[in-house]
Amino acid sequence: MWDWIVEILFQVLKLIQGFASDWGLSIIILVVIVRLLLTPLMLKSTKSSARMQVLQPKLMEMQERYADDPERLNQEMMKFYSENKFNPFGGCLPLFIQMPILIALFTLLRDLGHYFPDAAEQGFAFFNILPNLVLSPGQAMSEGLAVAFPYLGALILFGILTFIPQLYMTRNQTGAAASSTKMMMAVMTVMMLFMGWGLPAGVLLYYDVSSAWQVVQQIFVTQRVIDKAKAEEEERMQNAPIEVDVVRRERKKRPHKSR
Repeated sequence: MWDWIVEILFQVLKLIQGFASDWGLSIIILVVIVRLLLTPLMLKSTKSSARMQVLQPKLMEMQERYADDPERLNQEMMKFYSENKFNPFGGCLPLFIQMPILIALFTLLRDLGHYFPDAAEQGFAFFNILPNLVLSPGQAMSEGLAVAFPYLGALILFGILTFIPQLYMTRNQTGAAASSTKMMMAVMTVMMLFMGWGLPAGVLLYYDVSSAWQVVQQIFVTQRVIDKAKAEEEERMQNAPIEVDVVRRERKKRPHKSR
């Protein structure tokens, strides 16, 4: 199933490597290409999420109003999403698009000998920083700490760059909700470190660069987009006509007088 995706990915990397002259640099350039292609989708998703934050009180009010009528609640929510042009799964789309690339890259590095028999001779490395992008931190550790040091650095970045974007997104939370969210984020970071222990260094390199791009984008671009989208949505809500939910009562028939 993944063979054709892996083959396309390898051909793209091979094409980039033709002028980059380094496989690790080729992976970084691939990240830049993918991120640039995803930028319009990410901005659209960010605007949609910001608008939804403004609309959240109205959505919660709707959930309370129809709490005893799940079918009516579902109908009203679908109508609500349609009227406000909101896709609840839109924010996940950029992640779904990148997942096949990560899986294909993992498969490519795992079976590199099958896809590229001369990889060992030409050196599948990231300059002298990561001498072997196929090697995982766990495998590198078996060769000694000196060999494993750069791989452990890539692994630590893997965990940190998982934690930072989530921390940035929840920076305005307070109280019990903030504590609970941070605890979940810490657990997720530990799980990512555990998973990254067995991942090829090339996959860690792709993830680290991609996540670093996301952090920079959040700080310098995303927040401005969110603020602008919220202001526009609040203005739209203020100027929107007031909706009145009228429930017609059924008229009772008058009793006929007996003659």
